[in-house]
Amino acid sequence: MIRASERAMGIEYAIRDVVLPARELEKKGVKVIRLNIGDPGKYDFQPPAHMREAYCRAIEEGHNYYGPSEGLPELREAIVEREKRKNGVDITPEDVRVTAAVTEALQFIFGALLNPGDNILVPSPSYPPYVGLVKFYGGVPNEYTTLEENGWQPDIDDMRKRIGERTKAIAVINPNNPTGALYEKKTVKEILDLAGEYDLPVISDEIYDMMTYEGKHVSPGSLTKDVPVIVMNGMSKVYFATGWRLGYFYYVDPEDKLAEVREAIDKMARIRICPNTPAQFAAIAGLRGPMDYLERYMAKLKERRDYIYKRITEMPGISAVKPQGAFYIFPRIEERSKWKNDKDFVLDALHEAHVLFVHGSGFGRAGNWHFRIVFLPPVEILEEAMNNFEAFMRKRLSE
Repeated sequence: MIRASERAMGIEYAIRDVVLPARELEKKGVKVIRLNIGDPGKYDFQPPAHMREAYCRAIEEGHNYYGPSEGLPELREAIVEREKRKNGVDITPEDVRVTAAVTEALQFIFGALLNPGDNILVPSPSYPPYVGLVKFYGGVPNEYTTLEENGWQPDIDDMRKRIGERTKAIAVINPNNPTGALYEKKTVKEILDLAGEYDLPVISDEIYDMMTYEGKHVSPGSLTKDVPVIVMNGMSKVYFATGWRLGYFYYVDPEDKLAEVREAIDKMARIRICPNTPAQFAAIAGLRGPMDYLERYMAKLKERRDYIYKRITEMPGISAVKPQGAFYIFPRIEERSKWKNDKDFVLDALHEAHVLFVHGSGFGRAGNWHFRIVFLPPVEILEEAMNNFEAFMRKRLSE
């Protein structure tokens, strides 16, 4: 029997491996510029005023009780409205479940789908909980390649090769963390076709869906005809409320192929009682309220994206694909003779340049010899970080 403590060991977070050394430096009085965590609230981004006011009002009006395990009815209705408006999906409140952010949605979905030894196709590189939570349930994270030379688009041929009798689903993160890739409509259609061919559901993480620069996000939920799709989203990114820990998912399942999965998830949801009640009232205000703040925020992020891309691609020994969504860039370490691996590189940059990145191998096998940069801070902070980092690179490559 596998003990819970042993299962938990499967949940690895790359960020931890670099944060602990950074904290030790900070204890010694060293200023570390942290470009490691995708948390807008740590910088000059906050949830819009109407959401903050609704949260406070909900508390003052006494909405501090247990709500329904599936989420407040009015919030589920607001999610339906939002998703019909954004994606044109034909869903009802009964198709929607509210969760403690996308991470809990993943826990529910993977827990319902997996038996020990089963596998789920997850992108490589990938947000670490995809790998960790599959392992937690005794499953095997089946990493499919995304192609850096093609803007980090999924490799459909590689996906096909990895599907077997014990494959339970195909997971997609779009826009992608850690690469910032935005998947083309053609790619999304090909993934749906592949899933339909093998009678698999698609799990689509769309937490950054309106955080795009030159392109537009396309949801598989908007394109499917008979392939079941589970779409996950929430308040953390587009609504800038990371610490509220509120998300949701919904089923686009025209032929009701996921009936058993729904039942299992609802049982798990009842065990944990309910999501945050006051935050749900704030989410209703956010989903139904004005979105003008997003245009301002995205203008700031685009400026920062353009700046970091220019600086990184001008440096010796480094290359990068320009991100089309989210707020990450995933550079490649071209000159490797000075370091054992990408983690060694990131720790060296931390100790010498005092800039904190996350090593790419922490995001899966395709992340080897890469590192992730978060470009949320203002340009003046990014400039200081890049000046330090460029000096570090030039010094190392001249040694």
